[in-house]
Amino acid sequence: MAQTDVPPASPDLTRELAIDVRDLRKSFGDRTVLDGIDLAVGRGTVFALLGPNGAGKTTIVNILATLLAPDAGVVRIAGHDLATQPARVRSAIGLTGQFAAIDDLLTGAENLTLMGKLHHLDRAENERRTRTLLGQFGLTDVAHKLPTTYSGGMRRKLDLAMGLMGRPHVVFLDEPTTGLDPRSRREMWDVVRELVADGVTVLLTTQYLEEADQLADRIALLDGGKIVAEGTEAELKRLVPGGRITLRFADQVALARAESLLSTAKVSPADLSLDVMGPANVPSLRDLLNQLEAQQVAVDDIVLHTPDLDDVFLALTGQPATTSRNPEAVR
Repeated sequence: MAQTDVPPASPDLTRELAIDVRDLRKSFGDRTVLDGIDLAVGRGTVFALLGPNGAGKTTIVNILATLLAPDAGVVRIAGHDLATQPARVRSAIGLTGQFAAIDDLLTGAENLTLMGKLHHLDRAENERRTRTLLGQFGLTDVAHKLPTTYSGGMRRKLDLAMGLMGRPHVVFLDEPTTGLDPRSRREMWDVVRELVADGVTVLLTTQYLEEADQLADRIALLDGGKIVAEGTEAELKRLVPGGRITLRFADQVALARAESLLSTAKVSPADLSLDVMGPANVPSLRDLLNQLEAQQVAVDDIVLHTPDLDDVFLALTGQPATTSRNPEAVR
């Protein structure tokens, strides 16, 4: 089989990657949608792509799932080259798109059985896999009902279960909880955690910042076809200024003494507290407490405030995060 002439950066690292993307590019006419995307997703982890409408999240998923050809770039999924081994890539992945790919004329069990046949499972394995997934997703009681009778959360679960019939190593979830109620959303989160616990790698696109915060090992922020920031949730939050440390005191005397020592702090006499603006980290807290302890000023309570992902999103993309119910209808 022909090999790409772009060597991996590190053989050891490559073996540990479920998704390895380098310099991925895609344009539609004169509109550049992806402008040199690099992604490195470790096996058995959750990687979240965050971005505003039109940022290119769905385009990335469609390319990685072999549904759309890139203009340029090197992609390896589960060790298989996207350009030269697309069939092997397809055999290694599962996909749940923005809109459920369910046949409403078939029951839930029949939808799963159909997917099993498409994966060339023998009859016994197909039946076992169907029973297992119906149980795992809490759909056993409605297995023989049409999906038109399902709730939105149940339909999303069935759609995800269908994508798992072939036991994929990598699962792409494109806006999987859009439009779900909070309870159904959390149930889907539990399913994702179970997948990762079983060693599955998940690439998730979402506009729900809480979702990325809850699930992702690493997060990439996509804007204008480029990755503008990537890291853990904590690393991304440290990119944005605006932290503060709130110190509370037992009485007005202690508060007044602290105010005289920390002249730049913002004082709230009503609740016996003051805010010290700046990094809300351990070194800063240690310095504050050392200053107060040296003057025998006792602190009654401490609260650290760090920027959240919404602050990061706004600072790096110039627009607030959205929880639109109709994200990225085309791209």
